Amino acid sequence: MNRPSYVTDDRLRHFISEAIREDVGDGDHSTMASVPANMIRRAHLIIKDDCILAGVDLALEIFRYYDKDLKIDVLKKDGEFVKKGDIAFEVVGSARSILTMERFVLNCMQRMSGIATYAHDTVKLVEGATTKILDTRKTTPNFRMCEKWAVYIGGAQNHRFGLYDMIMLKDNHNDYAGGITASVTSTVKYLKEKGKEMMIDVETRNLEEVKEALATNAVDIIMLDNMSLDEMAEAVKLTGGKVKTEASGGITKEAVKAIAAVGVDYISSGAIIYAAPVKDMSLKAF
Repeated sequence: MNRPSYVTDDRLRHFISEAIREDVGDGDHSTMASVPANMIRRAHLIIKDDCILAGVDLALEIFRYYDKDLKIDVLKKDGEFVKKGDIAFEVVGSARSILTMERFVLNCMQRMSGIATYAHDTVKLVEGATTKILDTRKTTPNFRMCEKWAVYIGGAQNHRFGLYDMIMLKDNHNDYAGGITASVTSTVKYLKEKGKEMMIDVETRNLEEVKEALATNAVDIIMLDNMSLDEMAEAVKLTGGKVKTEASGGITKEAVKAIAAVGVDYISSGAIIYAAPVKDMSLKAF
C-alpha cells in the first residue's frame, strides 16, 4: 500500500469511524427500507474524468472497516493515470454495505484524485529544475491526512503535517516576538530546553529580513513570501546555499515555472490542495 508515514492505522480508523458516525448516524434508513438484508451484489467504480487516481487504498480501508466480508478487485492503483470510462475497482458483497459506503468512498476519491492530478500537473511544470513543490497546512480540518496523501500520490512533497513536527516562524510570530532575531533566538532556547531537534523555517518579506534571518545562523529554510522574481533571485544569491529557500504566497500553477527558474529550493503552494477541482466518478451496480 502506497502510504506516507503519517497515514497510520490509528489515524485511518479514527477518520473512517468519525466519518461513518457523521453520515450514517443510527442507520442508513433508505437502504434498510428498500434492500433485503441478505442480498449479495456487485458494483464497480467508473472513472468519468481523466485524472491521476487517488484514494483507492483508502476506499479499501473504508469498505473493510464497515464490512470485512466485502471483496474488492482492484483494477487501477493509486498514482495511475486513468481515463474516462476506466474501471478502478469492483466490489462484491452485501448490497446494503455497498450502498451505505458509496458516497463516503466517492467523496474521498473524487477529492483526492483532483488534488493528485493538480499536484502532478504542477510538478510537471518544473520538470528538469531542482525546485521541489510543497503543500501547506491550508487544508480541510479533519481531512488533512487524505489531502496530503493525495499530494504525495500526485508526486509533490508534503511540508510539515501539523504544528507539532516543524518550527515555522511566520510574520505574525516574528512581529509578536519583536522581530526575526528575537523570534529565532527564543526558538533556539526553547528547543534546547525541551530537548527537541526540529527544522526552523522563517518567513521573510523583503531582502533586509532575508539578511537578518541569515545572520542568526540558526535557520534551515528561509521563506520568501510574496516577493518578486528579482527579489527571489537576489535572495538566492544572498543565501549562497547556506540555507534552503522557499517561495511562498499566492503561488499559482501558472507561476511555478518562472519561480523555479530563479533557483529556489522549494515552492510551497496551498493551491495544489484548495484550488484542485474534484474528478467525477460513479459507483454503479451491475
